[in-house]
Amino acid sequence: MITYIIIGITCLISYQAFNNQELFDKLSFKPYRVINNKEYYRLVTNGFVHADWNHLFFNMLTLYFFGPYMEQLFAEIYGIYMYIIFYLTSIIASSLISLYMHKDDPRYTAIGASGAINAVIFSYILINPLSTIYFFFAIPIKAFIFAILFLAYSTYMAKKNMDNIGHEAHISGAIYGVIFMILTIPNVLSYFISQFVK
Repeated sequence: MITYIIIGITCLISYQAFNNQELFDKLSFKPYRVINNKEYYRLVTNGFVHADWNHLFFNMLTLYFFGPYMEQLFAEIYGIYMYIIFYLTSIIASSLISLYMHKDDPRYTAIGASGAINAVIFSYILINPLSTIYFFFAIPIKAFIFAILFLAYSTYMAKKNMDNIGHEAHISGAIYGVIFMILTIPNVLSYFISQFVK
């Protein structure tokens, strides 16, 4: 399955970057260099690099749980390539706000697949809003409630700017996942609403 291939490639590249600072710097998202040096490839490659094993493990485990479902859905309607397009464009879309906000900051660097992972999660939630998601893999919560809480928390933390986590990318990825679904999956909004009015 494509999801497992993505996980494998991400783990391999991330592992190589753990031990190679030059590779890490080359692949990471640096808005200043994207704009001024026209290094547009960074909009994609940053999604395959992670800060450490915990960062990598959490993202890939989440993709392992949600990715195959979305992969199968896209494959049944359009073929497997649509899922690949979805995932790669999710990495790009989740970087756009940070690209705009930090385009003049040569020190800003971002990495990780979190934005794309959130696109996958929120696309899943749009189809299965009443399913149960296990928050931190332990706390059961309805998917649509998780979505609301996650967006509220991410917005709050983005405004506070108290940590080194790319909350803007999380929000952008989540929104892009929903928009992509609306534009590509027929009647997805009416199906979403029908889940609450049965």
